[in-house]
Amino acid sequence: MYVVLLNFTAPLDQVDNFLPDHAAWLAEHYASGDFLVSGRRHTRDGDVIIVRAMSRGRLDAILACDPLAVRRLVHHEVLEFQASRTSPALAAYAEPVK
Repeated sequence: MYVVLLNFTAPLDQVDNFLPDHAAWLAEHYASGDFLVSGRRHTRDGDVIIVRAMSRGRLDAILACDPLAVRRLVHHEVLEFQASRTSPALAAYAEPVK
């Protein structure tokens, strides 16, 4: 799985102009099952997305299509981890320990 930290690289007024496009992109990836959780950071300097397990290449391709990334308004920091323990509600996303 992945934790993706979105770090805004432009002033918020510029980022805010493209949030509807970003929200549509998020909705597309929720519908496909790629994204599990997302939200704004309290500091309002970026967002966080929890992404299900997939190849890193596929994730990079998805992130490259983020309207904020296309416009160079955000930098995606990707943290990969193995979800070896989950709550019962997320049991389908647990990964066997390698």
